[in-house]
Amino acid sequence: MTERQRLGVAPVRVRAGGAVLAAGLLVCTCATGCAGGNAAAEDARAPADPVRTLRRAPDVLLEAGSARTRTSMEMAAGGTRVTIRGEGAYDFRGQRGRLTLVLPQDPTGAAEHVPITELLAPGALFMKNRGAGVPADKWVRIDTATLVDGNLVTGGATDPYTAAEVLRGTRTAAFVGRTEVAGVAVRHYRGTADLALAAKSASAAGGTAVQATLRAAAKGFATATVPFDVYLDDQGRVRKIRQRFAFVNGQRSSRTVAVHSTTVLYAFGTPVTVTLPRAQDIYTGRIAEKQTQNGQE
Repeated sequence: MTERQRLGVAPVRVRAGGAVLAAGLLVCTCATGCAGGNAAAEDARAPADPVRTLRRAPDVLLEAGSARTRTSMEMAAGGTRVTIRGEGAYDFRGQRGRLTLVLPQDPTGAAEHVPITELLAPGALFMKNRGAGVPADKWVRIDTATLVDGNLVTGGATDPYTAAEVLRGTRTAAFVGRTEVAGVAVRHYRGTADLALAAKSASAAGGTAVQATLRAAAKGFATATVPFDVYLDDQGRVRKIRQRFAFVNGQRSSRTVAVHSTTVLYAFGTPVTVTLPRAQDIYTGRIAEKQTQNGQE
């Protein structure tokens, strides 16, 4: 089977025992350093308790209200590093966002798929240009609570607010140093978060949808531990977060695959309007299926 077929579109469904990438988007750091001055002075400016600082990061985003975002999700598949990139905007208070995802090119350099539009909402993911037999004018709706990864990797982009909510489960964290992200001075932290703790600690503002997402991920991934690097500006807002999620590659394999998700936030306060599809615009037919490299659907 060709590499292109192995990276083809998979069905919208969940299979127990690992993160089946329902959208078929994934079958299978920023450099640190001092921004100036001596290291001792910079360390003195770092918060005394990095764990507490990071656990509060989602609340700071709620205060910020909204932002523009760029995302990327990458993994190794068949010796090739596959990267899906996205761009859009997100409303943290309403937990709604709109992203346009660009899938990888095929080996000849030609695009394999038109860009996919995703609408993010509490407990739901809507996708247009989903392919696999879905009419071009229809949306596919996925209940994120039914996905074994809670949609942290399934959609090809991690919901920006959910990515931040994972930080509520921070177990260990250390201040790495001062650096910049897109010209903005930031503090770089590195640590690990626990998805089960994040679900238990999910904010009241996050609601049951965020809790359900994180609980599903804690059970569905190969490990509930999420290593991360996060960059906060002087207001404590997340400017960049890179997380590594691990899942078992199919029911017939015990091989653990790491998926790296990166979310960059900027232009805080940008007005964001997301209109969800009407019921008649949502596709309810059968999704076409393709075989993957190991013969599984």
